[in-house]
Amino acid sequence: MIFELPPAPHHFTPEHEAFRTSVREFVRREIEPHAAAWDEAGSFPRELYRKAAALGLLGIGYPEEYGGTPADTMFAVIAAEEIARAGSGGVQASLGSLHIGLPPVLALGSAELKARVVPPVLRGEKIAALAITEPGGGSDVAALRTRAVRDGDHYVVDGEKTFITSGMRADFITVAVRTDPAGRGAGGISLLLVEGATPGLERTELRKTGWWASDTAHLRFSGCRVPAAHLLGEEGQGFKAILRNFNHERLVMAASAVGYAMACTEEALGWARERRTFGRALVEHQVIRHKLVDMVRHAEAARAVVHDLAWRLLHEAGDEAALVARTCLAKIQATQAMEFCTKEAVQILGGMGYMRGSKSERLYREVKVMVIGGGSEEVMKDLAARQLGL
Repeated sequence: MIFELPPAPHHFTPEHEAFRTSVREFVRREIEPHAAAWDEAGSFPRELYRKAAALGLLGIGYPEEYGGTPADTMFAVIAAEEIARAGSGGVQASLGSLHIGLPPVLALGSAELKARVVPPVLRGEKIAALAITEPGGGSDVAALRTRAVRDGDHYVVDGEKTFITSGMRADFITVAVRTDPAGRGAGGISLLLVEGATPGLERTELRKTGWWASDTAHLRFSGCRVPAAHLLGEEGQGFKAILRNFNHERLVMAASAVGYAMACTEEALGWARERRTFGRALVEHQVIRHKLVDMVRHAEAARAVVHDLAWRLLHEAGDEAALVARTCLAKIQATQAMEFCTKEAVQILGGMGYMRGSKSERLYREVKVMVIGGGSEEVMKDLAARQLGL
């Protein structure tokens, strides 16, 4: 492979690299052979959650008392990068939706709620999701309008959420709501855990350009009664928790984008070595070699930025504003690398790059959701500018 340079010793330990090897083998065996078929089917078997859990993938970074495996940020980056090498963003997005749905439960939920919810998700028996985005709000979280009104021992939830990953199958949904009717902006936003079987919750599957294997839903809450014990933290404190969640999500998305860039680069190289034009292998044409070199350059540069950021998040937690800015910039760098590499890979594959079934074709369809999801590139630049005092 062309991305097997020795890892920076201050970034990865032998334990990290052993984990990388086990994840890579899991992806090669359990995901990669089925990625195209699952994409066409618009779903993947729930059994994959159990298999990933058995390897320890779902529990990475979670406390042992809930069935997790305490681990540093570098393990999450490795997992994201290696799963991405299968070239299926849809599988990766839904398989990993627990990592954005569960953290607020773990950080803010009651002991009883955590004990009931977290273990079955980490065992792959239940699915968790996060519901923030609304039809009229997009990346503007402070503009959300879904209401939760206290009524005795329950909250009554009314509103809509959209673009929710794992929204069709989720058993537990962490939902951002407005609990203060008079609140505006970030004030009055809270988080509630809503169970998938709650009466009044209606789910509609959304059809997308890419990520076909990931179920994505529009959720409608109509008088949903949610136990008050499902409030995560205090009323009105949800916005800060959402921002903390976003930072980790953006780091993982950046690592995934690096993996996707590498996957289509390797596929393009394999094709260029086999395909013959005008009496010689495609890779022997200078213009193709230059394309491949540029793809490697973009992918390696983004990878270095993401690895450095993950290391800094682990060792330099003091300067929060600078780390938030670096996270935004890393997501931009990585998704732009993915965008460049997918475009060039399809060009190198030619007509085959336009046929369904290849990683490059699939990732070419999926790249825009990476540029938009978790905060669009424009929002990332503006947030980074504010954090840097520009």
